[in-house]
Amino acid sequence: MTKRRWILLFTVTLIVTGIACNGKHSTAPTVVVYVSEDQVFAEPILKDFEKETGIEVRAVYDTEEAKSTGVMNRLLAEKDNPQADVYWANEPMRAAVLQQRGIAAPYISPNAAEIPATFKDASGYWTGFSARARILLVNKSVKDGPHSVLAYTEPRWKNKGVVANPLFGTTTAEMAALFTIWGDDRGKAFLQETKKNGVRISTSNGESADFVASGESEFGLVDSDDAFNRIQQGRPVEAVYPDQQEGGIGVLIVPNAVVAIQRGPHATQAHKLVDFLLSRETERKLAYANCAQIPLHPGVDTPPHVPHIEKLKIMSVNYAEVAAKMQQIQPFLKEWVGY
Repeated sequence: MTKRRWILLFTVTLIVTGIACNGKHSTAPTVVVYVSEDQVFAEPILKDFEKETGIEVRAVYDTEEAKSTGVMNRLLAEKDNPQADVYWANEPMRAAVLQQRGIAAPYISPNAAEIPATFKDASGYWTGFSARARILLVNKSVKDGPHSVLAYTEPRWKNKGVVANPLFGTTTAEMAALFTIWGDDRGKAFLQETKKNGVRISTSNGESADFVASGESEFGLVDSDDAFNRIQQGRPVEAVYPDQQEGGIGVLIVPNAVVAIQRGPHATQAHKLVDFLLSRETERKLAYANCAQIPLHPGVDTPPHVPHIEKLKIMSVNYAEVAAKMQQIQPFLKEWVGY
């Protein structure tokens, strides 16, 4: 073979090798995660996982319109042919549904050891981390503001409270949690008294927060991230963790939840991602992010406006029971709203 032909062959080899290395089909290990947490908060965490482990993350996010149901429905549809390895839920009730439907796979992460038992399934079908709290947002013009969800039924606060439509989102979870603690009769009575007391019904927690910030309503039950967002904007509002008094039922905590998927295609990588999400460092990052989420590990460093979970009186609920109750009370909630 001539020298010229050797050079030509070597050049072609380099080109083919370059195409193989730079083509669309990566040889890196991969994990597929479906995400209902807001992309703006989840994506930086997943990119950090890629950098730390070398595992490529293929993420499918819920849209704002789907409101956490899009990827959930996809997981249900794919039960017999799973495409995802991990589900990052923005609340544990849907994680409990996946367990009940046989879609979740048990995995107890070593990083879950210090997370309180309340926030995880004992068999490892789901584990909670980095939580929102259901707090009362109060306009600063209000003197001696409310400190309990029962304020919605008190004559003093007639026509002054706002709540998001209880057919959707974390407000549904809040009502279902109250029903599980109080029983159906008292839960229904609470909502009926709330309506008689002139509560305003908004379209979302964010709209409730805006009504309080503008002074159109004096207080409202919202997620802690909605509250801190308005505080960061300099709006005249303050966050009150409800029912912290002696005998109070405590504040409802809504953690993220991570689920390994049964027969997911990349089980080893899935467990590594679960471990990463349940780490103290991930919780620290989400505490300092704009979502201001509360770490579930004790003693994690947080900014001043994010409390330590061990210093709060939390509502004692079983999230699987809350998930079931959410379905049971839908007809009553539709009637209450007027649908």
